[in-house]
Amino acid sequence: MTANQMKQIFNDTDFVHWSGSQEELKVAEYLKSKCEALGVEAQLEAFEVPVAEIEEAHLYADGVEIPCKAFYCCGSGEVEGELYYMPGTDPVSIAGAKDKIVLMDAGGVGHFTYQDLMKAGAKGIIFQYGNMNYNNRDIDSRDLRDVVVGEERKVLCATINVKDGVKLVSKGVKRVKLMVKQTESVGHSHNVVATIPGEIDEYIVLSAHYDTTSLSHGAYDNMSGCVGLLGVMEKLKSAKLHYGLKFVFCGSEERGLLGSKAYVRDHEGELEKFALNVNLDMIGTIMGKFISRVTAEEKLANYISYMAAETGFPVDAKPGVYSSDSTSFADKGVPALSFARIAGGNFAPIHCRYDLKDVLSMKQMAADIDFIATFVKRMACAVICPVSREIPEKTRTELDEYMSRKRKK
Repeated sequence: MTANQMKQIFNDTDFVHWSGSQEELKVAEYLKSKCEALGVEAQLEAFEVPVAEIEEAHLYADGVEIPCKAFYCCGSGEVEGELYYMPGTDPVSIAGAKDKIVLMDAGGVGHFTYQDLMKAGAKGIIFQYGNMNYNNRDIDSRDLRDVVVGEERKVLCATINVKDGVKLVSKGVKRVKLMVKQTESVGHSHNVVATIPGEIDEYIVLSAHYDTTSLSHGAYDNMSGCVGLLGVMEKLKSAKLHYGLKFVFCGSEERGLLGSKAYVRDHEGELEKFALNVNLDMIGTIMGKFISRVTAEEKLANYISYMAAETGFPVDAKPGVYSSDSTSFADKGVPALSFARIAGGNFAPIHCRYDLKDVLSMKQMAADIDFIATFVKRMACAVICPVSREIPEKTRTELDEYMSRKRKK
């Protein structure tokens, strides 16, 4: 793709398109058309996602209303109690949550912390979003996920801007009341799947998510990865490949990898044919370090490091679990890795209004695509894909912790 063609994709998708929305579907259909324009057949695969319509959300602190956004799917009702600021999640801090409405420093909560809070008797949770140094008072929309709640009860949850959180603590607010009214239902998100056949009925699966958070236009996180997939597709569509290539543009990644989880669930019978997953999540920034996190045998990380030295393309390649769609494949036994160019929040923040195409370089995007395409072609042209299907025990433990099956020590 030329620089202008890549820029056009970022321009055409320069709007919020988050899970289950019509805007997300619009981008899915757009990516499908881009695959077909390259001569590669593609289809949309729908999957269910929880959705909700917030009708009312009010938070009162000692009688004064504070702007907030309720968590989707946290239920409806009213809760009132003493405010408890809890900066840590250690057992002593958790113990203080009994019969309180908890104010956390974080923007979300994991499974085990939520379980601990419910067992301790917390009545509700208030989260914080934003940056004290930003002029805006944005508040992100979040959802209370089933994987977080598990078998525990649901409590009302809401997010406030960090500037208001600081005021609540500095003024010593005693009591808060949270009121939420919402209608919960089931909606749909979509994966876009395209295939380039090889000589055998086995595949290298490439993935990238295209959805955004509720405030972000998602140029960096992660239309950049989708442009990367299209770039690799264009380079390899006419190549003679031993392994076929599957391209999966995942929906609803930002809500807990829902698209890739749906894909591996719905294609469970095909997983043994997937030799490797290569995931792209955030590439092509003007500044930043190119990394690979390999959720497979350590030899693959070494191979990528050797290839980086051979080609003169610096890569920080290490074993580990990367918080993106590669994890869903690795969790089902498919060796996986993620490529990313990490620029850092000072230059290219994500999950906020500042995730815009201005942080991207089309020259760097092209260089990143060249390296990724070279790697994928080597894997796809191998007589036998050299990556073992055995996930190391240490990595399996990391997957169990990431997927909330095991508490992190």
